[in-house]
Amino acid sequence: MALEHATDATIDSLIGTGITLVDFWASWCGPCRMFGPIFESASNQTTDAKFVKFEIDESNRRTPAKYGIRSIPSVLAFKNGELVEARTGVMDEETLLSWIQELKG
Repeated sequence: MALEHATDATIDSLIGTGITLVDFWASWCGPCRMFGPIFESASNQTTDAKFVKFEIDESNRRTPAKYGIRSIPSVLAFKNGELVEARTGVMDEETLLSWIQELKG
């Protein structure tokens, strides 16, 4: 499944159905740049979840504040629009794919 990109204006429509993982990141963040290819690779290996990137910048401050994002990278897991879990920091691909399986259960 391809990555989708969200903004404050589009995030609600992207997380509305099924399992959605949202990666909160910034271009100036070293760990975020390390995690980005892992997140993208995982998105290409599963059809069980939607993968969304949300870049924290000057024009996108409402959503990170709404979900209490204090550290990046942070990945929030949603089921049908409801936040079910959040994880902060770089994960390896195996951990990320295992997490999706847990979320399905």
